Amino acid sequence: MIELQNVSKVFSAPQGDVRALDDVSLRIAAGEFVAVCGPSGCGKSTLLSLVGGLAQPTAGKVIVAGQPISAMSPGQRAAFRAENLGFVFQLFHLLPYLTVLDNVRLAATPRTQATADARAEELLVRFGLGDRLYHRPGELSVGQRQRVAMARALLNRPRLLLADEPTGNLDLENAAAVLDLLSEYQAEGGTVLLVTHEAYAAERAARQIKMCEGRIRTA
Repeated sequence: MIELQNVSKVFSAPQGDVRALDDVSLRIAAGEFVAVCGPSGCGKSTLLSLVGGLAQPTAGKVIVAGQPISAMSPGQRAAFRAENLGFVFQLFHLLPYLTVLDNVRLAATPRTQATADARAEELLVRFGLGDRLYHRPGELSVGQRQRVAMARALLNRPRLLLADEPTGNLDLENAAAVLDLLSEYQAEGGTVLLVTHEAYAAERAARQIKMCEGRIRTA
């Protein structure tokens, strides 16, 4: 499902280049639940961005679902993301002026547009938000907002779910609920790549990858 071949990522900065990833090679099979963990600045979010096609490597190849996304144009990467990937972020990225239901439906692609309404409502009800469909994000708790973000990420039935610190703003009860949803998605055949610095979140994965200073220490 995911393969990184000798991947490096270097960012330019006034004080000098910053090597966020340094010759990283990695394989993750379809159906795995893998956590990438490590301290802030170790390169884990950069790795997630490269896998998600949100950034391009300075060197090396990134292959996802058999497709060389590191060789794609920006437009090709955007189309690939929409059809194959789901994203969950720490800060939710919900539009405050849209209802919960509309925030989820917003992720629909041309392929899923016809069933988006029913699928969005199904997910929100399943995630315990059936009585919040027409509320706006500002009327929800932090935990509820993250569940809305999860529903949006799953709307198009993605093959791969990328989660960047999804429990970072949550208390333990809400964090456990979100981790349960990730586990359910994986149990249904999906692949999960979770980035976290929290040990209790990483322990929910079947495999942990530890990073330090842009390199993988254990995998």
